[in-house]
Amino acid sequence: MLFPRFLDLPALVPGRLLQAPADATAEVRHLLLDSRRVGLPAGAVFFALRGPSHDGHRYLPDLYTQGVRLFVVEESAALPGGLATYAGAGILAVGSPLAALQSLAAAHRAGFAGPVIGITGSNGKTIVKEWLAQLLSPDEDICRSPRSYNSQVGVPLSVWELNPERHTLGIFEAGISEVGEMAHLAKIIQPTEGIFTNLGTAHDAGFASEEQKLHEKLQLFQGQRFQCLFYCADQPQVRAAVAALHLPGFCWTRLPQQPADLRFTTEASPAHATRLHADYLATGLSAAFTLPFADEPSIENALHCLAVLLHRQVEPAEIQRRLLRLHPVAMRLEMKLGRHDSYLLDDTYNNDLAGLALALNALARQSRPGRRTLILSDVLESGLSSPELYARVAALLPAAGVSRLVGIGEEISSQLRVKSYELGVESEKLGVGAAEAEPNASPNQFLTLNSQLLTQFYPTTEAFLAQLNPTDFAHETILIKGARRFGFERIVAALQAQQHGTLLEVNLDALSHNLQHYRRQLRPGTKLMVMVKAFAYGAGSYEVASLLEFQRADYLAVAYADEGVALREAGISLPIMVMNAAPDAFEALRRYRLEPEIYSFEMLDEYLATFSEPADNSLPAPKIHLKLDTGMRRLGFDEADLPALAARLRQHAARLPVASMMTHLAAADDPGHDDFTHEQLAAFRRMTATLEAALGHSVLKHALNSAGILRFPEAQFDMVRLGIGLYGVDASNTADPTALRPVSQLRTTISQIKTLPAGFTVGYGRRGTAAATERRIATLAIGYADGYDRRFGNGTGTVLIHGQPAPLIGSVCMDMCMVDVTAIPAARAGDVALIFGEGLPLPELASRIGTIAYELLTNVSERVKRVFVSE
Repeated sequence: MLFPRFLDLPALVPGRLLQAPADATAEVRHLLLDSRRVGLPAGAVFFALRGPSHDGHRYLPDLYTQGVRLFVVEESAALPGGLATYAGAGILAVGSPLAALQSLAAAHRAGFAGPVIGITGSNGKTIVKEWLAQLLSPDEDICRSPRSYNSQVGVPLSVWELNPERHTLGIFEAGISEVGEMAHLAKIIQPTEGIFTNLGTAHDAGFASEEQKLHEKLQLFQGQRFQCLFYCADQPQVRAAVAALHLPGFCWTRLPQQPADLRFTTEASPAHATRLHADYLATGLSAAFTLPFADEPSIENALHCLAVLLHRQVEPAEIQRRLLRLHPVAMRLEMKLGRHDSYLLDDTYNNDLAGLALALNALARQSRPGRRTLILSDVLESGLSSPELYARVAALLPAAGVSRLVGIGEEISSQLRVKSYELGVESEKLGVGAAEAEPNASPNQFLTLNSQLLTQFYPTTEAFLAQLNPTDFAHETILIKGARRFGFERIVAALQAQQHGTLLEVNLDALSHNLQHYRRQLRPGTKLMVMVKAFAYGAGSYEVASLLEFQRADYLAVAYADEGVALREAGISLPIMVMNAAPDAFEALRRYRLEPEIYSFEMLDEYLATFSEPADNSLPAPKIHLKLDTGMRRLGFDEADLPALAARLRQHAARLPVASMMTHLAAADDPGHDDFTHEQLAAFRRMTATLEAALGHSVLKHALNSAGILRFPEAQFDMVRLGIGLYGVDASNTADPTALRPVSQLRTTISQIKTLPAGFTVGYGRRGTAAATERRIATLAIGYADGYDRRFGNGTGTVLIHGQPAPLIGSVCMDMCMVDVTAIPAARAGDVALIFGEGLPLPELASRIGTIAYELLTNVSERVKRVFVSE
């Protein structure tokens, strides 16, 4: 693959060379947007992007320290430290680093002569892309978007991986959320063929109408090289728009009277499968197929793919063989508790080089102590020769902190194996460096390399599982990354902690989205404290705290010292405020660098007594946060306490490191009490001014919670405290309904389905009855011991099964509850039931039982398995 020299960039990207690199031959090999994800610094070019809440130029010194020497910056931006700070670095100044990134990717795409399929639509883009890649892989060497990289930055990063020397086909998806975005993506992808999945309601807020959104999306398919658009003719708006734009198309239908190139008809099918006939009208071909699923979205996605294969004239029998190998696409990396205090990053989604780099970035972000292990299969679809591919794989490992590699597959074993002395040959290592093997080591023993990397290789997954002892992975963080054909889900099952079928899925991408939403409301320089008390509102403290640390939050807050201790022991290093620090925990505060909230003279005296002398190891006394009561009437110093408090502060100034002063607003979410809120804020200003005068210096001040951030922007002071809003609940009721994304979904499974004759009852106290008609009753594996409130019983609560509501019948039991599935004939034992999440929002459920969303979130028991997902 040919890479442009950095000095040649001005010919591809309009800009001005501020400084030439010391190495005039330096090539642009890797496009870098995040200072926390450097990976390989050699050949990496950092594009300093600006956004509403970030400025990439701030991180230039850090990147330079990490070894990055090539930068694209904004013409008007001041370089931190000045140009002299970056000796030997190449720096190109452009009008817009984002536009430069896109132009560079477009120039790279222009050098590829083969076909490229572009995919857009409202739903299903990533599934269609992945399935199409699976179905065409026997015929093509494919480069495709990793995960759902379909944005203004995701598309150029995806297209940059296209290798004209190796790949024969590119498949890239494009997503837009506002007018004007698709024009940029179309110039980068330059598709020769395309798929329009469907027109739905996603991102409606960014467009004046559905028609405008449709026409914006269809811009992807209007380039000079474009030859054929695959689409469903059953949506009248789509059909009319394609005709109006005179796009060359190949359409399919499921309607008997709808004109189309391809007609599909479905038959009665066995459970979890779909039988269909395809009639290709132009050729007269008629063929029958079976799809290995029955849900409507999967059928629609598969029909898009089937249309492409039939248009390519792949033999029906071969298509059927490939269809039966289709598998669900787990598009997200999942983080799970493992056995023996291990922690799993499950990424058995695919295993190409781009996906591996993303997964290793996720591993690098984990702050848990202990060894980091990578279990890796052969890397497929890279477009590189095996020696070059595995040299690049090996080079990625140090930056992620990988200390042990378990390789599974013939290719990875032959390329990266360390041969042992037992085999009678000298030890060697390709791609990583020289090795030192133990004289009596067997081929599958761990061997220590000069790089301190431990390695072990197996030809197959079965061979690995036959020798697996989960205790060998105790206390480790393990990334499991394998191509689908290796069946690594069996490894996940063997290493995962065993818990019952109810789980809380926490979407870390949604949490990041919500964090950025609130950050955009803040003035420049305003700090952000995030609440992770109560097990991070039920979401899971370590995982949320780890993400917040990666996202550069300024502070965390917990309720009790033991919560903070647990975060420190898990490797979290952010400052942590403890809201209810009992005096008997004060020494732990010093040992674990936790900062107590001080709200009374009694606590202050205990603090002074505890820290009157330095600790044996000379650890400093923890900083304190003074809680002022301006009207909540719960905890804190009253205004009448100020003279005495000010005197204490003056008297013990050298021994009282005050980090901040804070208050708690009683009704920031309620417009009916805004006068009272303004009185609280005025009191807070008076009180902090008095205390800062006593201290002789200013400190951080904070008053606003999630609702206050949105409703009282003038009172941000120096810091705000973000709580429930981070988890997708708008306590202010002022935000755009689409501004926040739900973070958590609670799901369980159907244990059994029974038929309840008319007049029969179910459950304790015979409170559930079939009344006058026979009913089908499903028992779910969730009860009040899992945190499902008993008040949802007897028809008050509803769950979703196959997207349809099923009301509760009878009482909620300790470990189970019952729902009426009479109206859902497809329901079967083992099916998933949604307790809350998309389609069942927390505020709506909370209102049914007269409580608040906070309670439903925090009630989810710790015995419920948490799965953390990230795209």
